Amino acid sequence: MKTLEELQEIAIETIRQEQFLHSPYTLYEPIHYTMEQEGKRIRPLLTLLASELFEGNIENAKPSALAIETAHNFTLLHDDIMDASPLRRGKETVYKKYGTDKAILSGDTMLAIAYQYLLRSPKALIAELMECFTKGMIDVFAGQAYDMEFEQRNDVRIEEYIDMISLKTGALLATSLQLGAITAQAKPQDIENLYEFGINIGIAFQLMDDILDCWSNFEEFGKVTGTDIADNKKTFLYLKSLEIASKEEKEVLLKYFSSTSFDPKEKEDAVKAIYHKLNLKQIAQELMQTYNAKAMDSLQKIGVNDKQKTNLINFANKLMHRNK
Repeated sequence: MKTLEELQEIAIETIRQEQFLHSPYTLYEPIHYTMEQEGKRIRPLLTLLASELFEGNIENAKPSALAIETAHNFTLLHDDIMDASPLRRGKETVYKKYGTDKAILSGDTMLAIAYQYLLRSPKALIAELMECFTKGMIDVFAGQAYDMEFEQRNDVRIEEYIDMISLKTGALLATSLQLGAITAQAKPQDIENLYEFGINIGIAFQLMDDILDCWSNFEEFGKVTGTDIADNKKTFLYLKSLEIASKEEKEVLLKYFSSTSFDPKEKEDAVKAIYHKLNLKQIAQELMQTYNAKAMDSLQKIGVNDKQKTNLINFANKLMHRNK
């Protein structure tokens, strides 16, 4: 059984070996620029972890690992345009470097390439992998739609936010796991429990992202922090603060989140001061622990020995204690 670190290196190397830079360069250079920014390769790692969990052939899982990482980066290209984000992983976002039109076209191509990777899988598995992957991507798109919708609403509930991040973030992690399990020909009930593990880990992952966006710094996080506040994102931090804030604090929050005309630093400082006073960081961390515990419950139900689950447990623990 390979270690978590060994599988992560395999995931990184699997992506690194692919050649993304070729003609027409106006189309493929932005793809190459994106894919060479290695990051943590969390999603392909999950695909390989799931294959290993069920003692599958890791070579059969590599096409799915390539597909899910390429699709993930496609979503980032388009998300950065929608969010007007200037930096990603400490570098210029694709649309800032190459222009919006090229970023859209390159992103579209990346999704097509992801499907092309799935076609490299064993033929008997392709139909099931395609169905799983397609459902996962549609869920991600639905989550992004809700996220955009929430920016225009002042009545978003915490339950709605959790549902949104379970789609936008959780679904891709869960799909990564499902793909790996399918390549290992795992039992349907085990695949379902693994999916639930992924959804709950994804929710915890996004809650940590919310925390890091507010309390991290650029050097650690690799992208501009404070953007959730600047963009009026209805994160858990904001929604929970409205729930427990005093009347005066609530008025301040509503004032700042109903307009983009304020000085960004003034707005960020005022909102963070309220978050700090209300102990929102600890409250969010406790909710992360809740979803981590739900994930562990789902993992426990999977019908393999506990030793084979060690890598996924270690993976979940690392997500809970990351700083970027």
